[in-house]
Amino acid sequence: MGASTDTVTGPPPVAELLAAAVSALGGSEREGQQQMAAAVERALRTGEHLAVQAGTGTGKSLAYLVPAIRHALAGEQAVIVATATIALQTQLVDRDLPRLTKALQPVLGREPTFAILKGRANYLCKHKIETSAQAEDPVDEQLFDPFQVSALGRQVTRLHEWAEKTRTGDRDELVPGVPDRAWRQVSVSARECLGAARCPVAEDCFSEHAKRAAGAADVVVTNHAMLAIDAIEGRAVLPDHDVVVVDEAHNLVDRVTSVATGELTGAAVGAAARRCGKLVDQALSDALLDAGEGLDTILTDAVPGRWERLPEGVGRMLAAIRDASWSCRQALGPDREKGGGRDDDATARKFALALVEEVHDVAGRLLTAFDREDPATRPDVVWCSDVERGSTTTRTLHVAPLSVAGLLASRLFGRSTVVLTSATLALGGSFDALARQWGLPAGGSGKITEPIPDDVSGHDPTQHADRDPATNLVWHGLDVGSPFAHGKAGILYVARHLPPPGRDGLSPACLDEIEGLVRAAGGRALGLFSSMRAAKQAAEDLGTRWDGTVLCQGDDATGTLVTKFAADVESVLFGTLSLWQGVDVPGESLQLVMIDRIPFPRPDDPLGSARQRAVDARGGNGFLTVSATHAALLLAQGAGRLLRGTGDRGVVALLDSRVATKQYGGFLRGSLPPFWTTQDPAVVRGALERLRGA
Repeated sequence: MGASTDTVTGPPPVAELLAAAVSALGGSEREGQQQMAAAVERALRTGEHLAVQAGTGTGKSLAYLVPAIRHALAGEQAVIVATATIALQTQLVDRDLPRLTKALQPVLGREPTFAILKGRANYLCKHKIETSAQAEDPVDEQLFDPFQVSALGRQVTRLHEWAEKTRTGDRDELVPGVPDRAWRQVSVSARECLGAARCPVAEDCFSEHAKRAAGAADVVVTNHAMLAIDAIEGRAVLPDHDVVVVDEAHNLVDRVTSVATGELTGAAVGAAARRCGKLVDQALSDALLDAGEGLDTILTDAVPGRWERLPEGVGRMLAAIRDASWSCRQALGPDREKGGGRDDDATARKFALALVEEVHDVAGRLLTAFDREDPATRPDVVWCSDVERGSTTTRTLHVAPLSVAGLLASRLFGRSTVVLTSATLALGGSFDALARQWGLPAGGSGKITEPIPDDVSGHDPTQHADRDPATNLVWHGLDVGSPFAHGKAGILYVARHLPPPGRDGLSPACLDEIEGLVRAAGGRALGLFSSMRAAKQAAEDLGTRWDGTVLCQGDDATGTLVTKFAADVESVLFGTLSLWQGVDVPGESLQLVMIDRIPFPRPDDPLGSARQRAVDARGGNGFLTVSATHAALLLAQGAGRLLRGTGDRGVVALLDSRVATKQYGGFLRGSLPPFWTTQDPAVVRGALERLRGA
């Protein structure tokens, strides 16, 4: 991979490349962007990890892509960029990277290449479409029965028609989309895939095409889940790389935890048994089927919530599932996979193996989760819950890691140079809270706000970075600020006079406060609520007292509601979690963000409560480390909805008086942008009225 016509000196310096890119794209120089690009370049050169907080409008994508591209061309090894959301992946691949690579081509001597890579299940499987193996259960075999045409059948028919037209097979390109159950009829997981060596249509495989494109690219855009699979599960799903950029890094722990969480239901066990079908001795599949039915029966009487020990009978049934699934696995056997036989037999065997192995692994993990007497020292947390799947509710067992810090430290930070970035990383004025969750040593570097020294040989690395003696991990923390003048453009209003929120919905005083703020702003308000119940209560109440347009999440597709809200200046939009991070509405349509209460995790959240207890057991403050950190992240993300453009102005209104009255309130306020702060409702309403008339 030659970088330029001058192979001796290599690519030009990052500062020169960034200046060329900004000029070609018609932008202007930004100090925060330049500072971040220099810090990223230094991290890639020294191998020291970097956490960068870069506020909205900094241009952080360009600030890490330019040094990433330079590093890839100089080292002839791909750089991985992992995001948490499809929206950012799309922005990078469809807008940022095409424009950037064309802008850099004259300076570099060739146009850098990029590709997007998703999990195999995100792509159509041509082999599954062309065979009868798509049936997941006896009901699905009737999908194309002309006498039993269903909505699901119509969706699958549409997918088959789309398969003849699509060039990528990427699910995200199908608009409108289809339900998961329909998509599963035309896709396979990594475990179910026959593999390129055995699949008769491997040359036309959409997933393999994407993988080959990624293998030849300088920059590979993927998601946090793929990063977790590659680093933590040990499956090489990403191209060889020595650098990983984690954008939206505040979501990393949750995404990795999700990948590492296992689920088990009686229905899943039954599906695995039926998949084995005629492929194994009937006595073996019957034993697995019976064990699954037994689990369903026992779970019917089980108490939902976190389990400190296995309830009577559950352990016996899990052992039966583990042993029966292992017997089926042995009968299906790896030696059989290598043999000849009909292609559809090999496919059916592979699908059966995937389900049986998953059932066996989760059952075994559930059984060993209680080996240690002290719950605070157990590596996994187990709980039981009712999960809605379509129109049915299924009693489900879950097992998740108590912490992913050790895994990330050894298998991500220990193997690659990692740059973590987001608009929200510093909580309470420090990166330490998130550093602990990532597995990086806390203790000072997270508070750095000044530029990192560039003279690698002339400074002591421990002066501006933390080094963990056990893992030798070194990292820097850097806050490059924001182009917004928060103190002049925004007001943080804490409604200290309101009663603390209770369990019986929004108080009359809170509803009055919402109406008064909305009237003062003339609409133009985004209401972020801790529950859908609260959002609907506020929307219904306001709708009876105010003549403007009140939009509420759930009334239509979220994207459609946001579009309507942005188009109607005098409307309001109320909703819950997805709106806290997913709304980007610059301009006068959004001048007021209201947050009904501190978004602490639910006290009965199994994983959160277990993590909090484990911190307490080690002598730490579990509430601050887990619950307050979770709340601070969401508050900062929610407050970040206000200023999306350099001309934006407005108010963030916190309607939870505990932010002002409780000791942890200082930590929460310290995690928010540096708005001008007041507790006077008259001052805020006056400011909103003046802003509306401006």
